[in-house]
Amino acid sequence: MTTKAVGKRPHVGLFVTCLVDFFRPSVGFAAIKLLEDAGARVEFPERQTCCGQPAYNSGDREDAKAIARDVIATFEQFDYVVAPSGSCAGMLKVHHPSLLADDPAFAERANALAAKSHELTSFLVEVLGVESVTAKFGGSVTYHDSCSSLRELKVHDAPRTLLRSVEGLDPTEMAETEVCCGFGGAFAVKYPAISSAIDDAKVRNIANSGASCLVAGDLGCLLHIAGRLSRDGSPVACRHVAEVLAGMTDAPAIGQARKVG
Repeated sequence: MTTKAVGKRPHVGLFVTCLVDFFRPSVGFAAIKLLEDAGARVEFPERQTCCGQPAYNSGDREDAKAIARDVIATFEQFDYVVAPSGSCAGMLKVHHPSLLADDPAFAERANALAAKSHELTSFLVEVLGVESVTAKFGGSVTYHDSCSSLRELKVHDAPRTLLRSVEGLDPTEMAETEVCCGFGGAFAVKYPAISSAIDDAKVRNIANSGASCLVAGDLGCLLHIAGRLSRDGSPVACRHVAEVLAGMTDAPAIGQARKVG
């Protein structure tokens, strides 16, 4: 991994996310490797919980506020907060300050935490100055931009910059990469027919790209897309960008069961 000089070793709190914790812990380990290789001192606070996004998206503002306060109290000790997820990072950076704007005890603290909260790839490139990684990955890869990463956090170039440095990786852009996959958290539950139609279009664009692997920075998107690809019998694999950049791709692709025996 190549980095620019960043001064003192930054103390990073890893916000690992619920989906990573329950469904894909390897993403968390990959994020730690990438951050430590870039010179950060990484800590995983065990008292961390959800970012509050499910409650927020369902209109439960009071529970979302309570969770936001707990997140702030847990992570404000760190120099930076980094999440391998655009949606969770977006919750910390964009929505917590608005939720707690009228809270005299937490409004300023929410803004302070928001200012030092980042999505993983943008933090590596834009804050730590990472220019390349030393991973290897064979095959063609297309990148899906999650709505939260792209629209809320303006993350676009960072993951692509790092992916282009992976030895053996052949990047290709799908059509309409910026279009939603149909997951949208509670949206997929509230509007399953619309969600499935959006997912169908995304899967067609993936297939038409000719890529053998779909990579993204949000596990929610990946689980949603991988499910449809699996049901369609598609050979396209799905992986989180952190796993690819860290060279940690021994585990089965997302949505693929590990063979036993």
